[in-house]
Amino acid sequence: MAQSDTVDRILDAAEELFAERGFSETSLRMITSKAKVNLAAVNYHFGSKNALIHAVFARFLTPFSATLEKAFDDLEARCDGTPPTLNQTLWALTESAVRMPQRNEKGISIFMRLLGLAYTQSQGHLRKFLEQEYSEPFSRFMRLLKEATPQLSSVDRYWRIQFMLGATAFTMSSSDALRDILQNKLGVETSVQEIAARLVPFLAAGMQAQDTMLIPPPSTKVSVA
Repeated sequence: MAQSDTVDRILDAAEELFAERGFSETSLRMITSKAKVNLAAVNYHFGSKNALIHAVFARFLTPFSATLEKAFDDLEARCDGTPPTLNQTLWALTESAVRMPQRNEKGISIFMRLLGLAYTQSQGHLRKFLEQEYSEPFSRFMRLLKEATPQLSSVDRYWRIQFMLGATAFTMSSSDALRDILQNKLGVETSVQEIAARLVPFLAAGMQAQDTMLIPPPSTKVSVA
């Protein structure tokens, strides 16, 4: 078996099992069993479970980051010194993701589940890895969002970005199930690209919505006589 084939087998198995079971609940033996390789192969190619987790993310994020940087370059060149609009920025990000070559039809939904797990499970090493390796495109995206929403305070922008990321992670990680529901309920077929096309205007509207938050008054303490 060629080394590249062995590495792909391990990464494919790890990616699927991590998405299904989580990082902590997936053992290296589960991965080797699914990949049909021995434990020595995992240790040889990756060295540790943490390094394998990093490699799973890097397999998608490294080419995605390059594609995204190119999309941002093209966008800013077209805008010729004018800050891109929020819709344009979100489209650049979304199109870069959905146009990535996929190893299988569930590739993007699996990766979005993994990305959600990176923040919901205790994986400090992974967050550190992502910050170190991919801070440049992420920081550029954050800058473009800030330039496109000057009316928002830093706190409002922070929360709206979290809500936006949450909606995106849920929608894209559940895209297979959502497409099946749409087909069964309404008899309509749709694609990942069409889902993204509907998602972007929704996200942009949420980011730019008028602030009507009502802050409840502090609770009044009632004294007991």
